[in-house]
Amino acid sequence: MKTIIYPPRESWEKLCRRPAADTPEVDASVQSIMSRVRSEGDRAVRDLSIKYDGVNLNELKVTESEMENSLRFITPELKKALSIAKENIEKFHGSQLVEEKVIETQPGIKCRRKNVPIENVGLYIPGGSAPLFSTVLMLAIPAKIAGCRRIIMCTPPDKRGKVNPLILYSAMITGVTEIFKAGGAQAVAAMAYGTEIIPRVDKIFGPGNRFVTRAKEIVQAEGIAIDMPAGPSEVLVIADKNADPEFIAADLLAQAEHGPDSQVLLVTDHEPMLKSVSGEIMKQVKNIQRKEIILKALENCLLILLADRNKCIDFSNLYAPEHLIINTSEAAILAEKVINAGSVFIGEYSCESAGDYASGPNHTLPTNGFARSFSGLSTDSFVKKITFQELSSTGIKNIGPVVQKMAEAESLYGHKNAVTVRLKRLRND
Repeated sequence: MKTIIYPPRESWEKLCRRPAADTPEVDASVQSIMSRVRSEGDRAVRDLSIKYDGVNLNELKVTESEMENSLRFITPELKKALSIAKENIEKFHGSQLVEEKVIETQPGIKCRRKNVPIENVGLYIPGGSAPLFSTVLMLAIPAKIAGCRRIIMCTPPDKRGKVNPLILYSAMITGVTEIFKAGGAQAVAAMAYGTEIIPRVDKIFGPGNRFVTRAKEIVQAEGIAIDMPAGPSEVLVIADKNADPEFIAADLLAQAEHGPDSQVLLVTDHEPMLKSVSGEIMKQVKNIQRKEIILKALENCLLILLADRNKCIDFSNLYAPEHLIINTSEAAILAEKVINAGSVFIGEYSCESAGDYASGPNHTLPTNGFARSFSGLSTDSFVKKITFQELSSTGIKNIGPVVQKMAEAESLYGHKNAVTVRLKRLRND
C-alpha cells in the first residue's frame, strides 16, 4: 500500500493511470487463438481447452442430464438466496423497459422509437478460482427481460470436464438456452465466428482475464458488438472523519480479492483515517482465504489524503472508478456531484458486495476509466432502438419546402427531387 499526502493537482492524472497489463505476447497469442477458431471451429476449441485448461472434452455442449444433476449440489438455503437476488435484479432491470410516446414533431409528422431485442446474444462466464455464478444472473436476467430469442453461454469446465453446479443452476433459473464448455479467448472467438456446434451471436457480454478482454476488443474491431471495454475490477472509497475504518478496510479487501491486478483506492480528508484503515487492512486480511491474491493487489493500493471532500469527489471524477463508495456524512448530497462512475454506493451500510450479488443494479460495469463515457450493463444493453416516422400529406406539405431548401444547399438534388415529386402530385390531385 502506498500513502500519498496532499498530492498537487497536476499529479492527479498520473495517480489515476491504471497499470499497463497487455504485452505483445498476449496480443500475438490471442490473435493466433482467434485465427485457429475461425478456420478450424470445434477442433480448435477442443485443442485449446487441452492446452490452456488441461481438459480433454468429448462434448462441448452441456447436456440436459448435466443441468439436472447440478440441482443435487445446491442447498435449499442457497437456492433461496439466489431466488431473492434474482427477484431484486428482475425488479430493477424490468423497470428499464419503458415504452416511448409517439411524438408529433409537426402537424402530419409522427415519430416514435421502439425497443427491439437483439436476437442472439452470447454470455461469457469466467470459471477459474472463483466461478462467477452471480454474473450469470447479471447477464441472463436483463437478456431475458429484453426478449432475446437465443441466449447462449460459454464457461470453462474444471479438469474433469464439469461446469460448476452453481453456474449451471443459475443458468437454469434465468433462461439461458444453451451452455458450452469453452473458456478464454477461444470461447469469445467461437461466439463471434460460430463453430459447428457453438452458434454465432450478434453481441458478446461478460468479464474475463486479459486474454478474454483482448479477444473482445479484436472482434469489436471486426464489427461484432460487445458490452463494453473491460479490465481489472476496481473500487474507490471516499471517507471522512465519521467513517468506520473497519468498514472501509473490509470494502477495500473485498475488491482486492477479485484478482492480483484489482485496483483499490481510499481518498479521505481526515489524515488519521489513513493509518486506521491501513491497520484494519492488515488485521482483517489474516482471516480471508484468498490472502495471497489480496496481498498482491494491495501492492498497487493507494491511500490518498486531500484537503476536503470536494477535492475528494473531484479526484474520483477524474479517476472514474468502476465502483465508488461514499462513506461520509451527508453522503447522498456528495453523491449528486458524481459525474464519472460505474455504480455508486451511498452511506456506511452500502457495501459494494451488495451490488455484486443481490441489491438489483448490474455488477457488469466499465473499468479502466471508461466510466467517463460508458454506462454499466442494463436491459438497454440487450435491445436496439429503432426509430419510426410517418408523414401524411399534410406532413410532407409542411416540411417539404424545408427539406428541398436544405438538400439543394448540400447539392443533393436527388434528395430534393424525392420531395418535389410528392408535392407536385399533391398539387395535381
